[in-house]
Amino acid sequence: MIQHHHDANKEGVPPLGRKNRLGKFLKKIKIDVFLTLLLLSVVIAWMFPAIGAYQGTISLSSLSSFGISIIFFFYGLRLSYDKFRANLGNTRLHVTIHLITFVLFPVLILLIRPMFQGDDNILLWLGIFYLAVLPSTVSSSVVMVSIAGGNIPAAILNASISSLMGVFITPLLMSIVLSNTTGVDAAGIWSIIGKLVLQIILPVALGMLLNSRFGAFAEKHNRKLRMFDQTIILLIVYTSFCASFENNAFDGFSSITIIGCVVGMMLLFFIVYFIVGLICSRMKMNREDTITAQFCSSKKSLVHGSAMAKVIFAGYHSVGIILLPIMIYHVLQIIVVSAIAKRSS
Repeated sequence: MIQHHHDANKEGVPPLGRKNRLGKFLKKIKIDVFLTLLLLSVVIAWMFPAIGAYQGTISLSSLSSFGISIIFFFYGLRLSYDKFRANLGNTRLHVTIHLITFVLFPVLILLIRPMFQGDDNILLWLGIFYLAVLPSTVSSSVVMVSIAGGNIPAAILNASISSLMGVFITPLLMSIVLSNTTGVDAAGIWSIIGKLVLQIILPVALGMLLNSRFGAFAEKHNRKLRMFDQTIILLIVYTSFCASFENNAFDGFSSITIIGCVVGMMLLFFIVYFIVGLICSRMKMNREDTITAQFCSSKKSLVHGSAMAKVIFAGYHSVGIILLPIMIYHVLQIIVVSAIAKRSS
């Protein structure tokens, strides 16, 4: 056995590749690779903003726009009609999740609007409100519900419907504040929705139509497709922050402001999580449905946030600021919900 191991090394085939070693090391010290790369993309954007800020027919920004449609096509490819039909009768749970996602979140953020004064702070609040009106995330919600022992079919149904509803609801709710801050009118909002339908809904619909034929292939390569999703998200985050750094959008922000944003996002998560738990208790929901409601309604989608920001805030030179709250919230929700899910299992 020892001789065989020695021969393998001698032939230049290491028993464990560098990539695997790095991944195992990061897991050992409990660091998520994607979250690490997310933060690294911001650092690289700060160091080399001109590359990602370049706008042209062939640029990193146009490449990320094309990648968005591919992401949602593969998402539709993995989404069967059976998953939609499962658990349709659990109306109380469905209504609770979507009211929390699209009503409670924005109401809470509207209440703190007076705390944000000045042009720079208004942009930060706009980013927080944008976070509040985003749909729930799909994959991680289902995974966490599964780990915690919740209602998996209901999680799949609600996370999927939430993501599709968000294409229409998110820009409509954003019109509440955009009309006051940027002068975007109703025609502009419907134009944005039309672009989102072309970029998101149509690829999802096409994927679902092909699910019976290629769905098994998509499920088999789910891990590779997830890596593609994350690569496009990293590209969107990088180009968004490049544009912001190139235009000195963060010059008015101190480290105290950023720390305050982190604390605020943490508080927002726990406030919503507690309120959902209280509502489920009053409605006498069982343990499985309560877990599903808390996990699905308290989470927000970085995929949708990144994708829709390119359309809703097209022409902005400070998209990095608007994406900052959802990036912070994404990191926190992964860490916190993972810990809660493991304790609940």
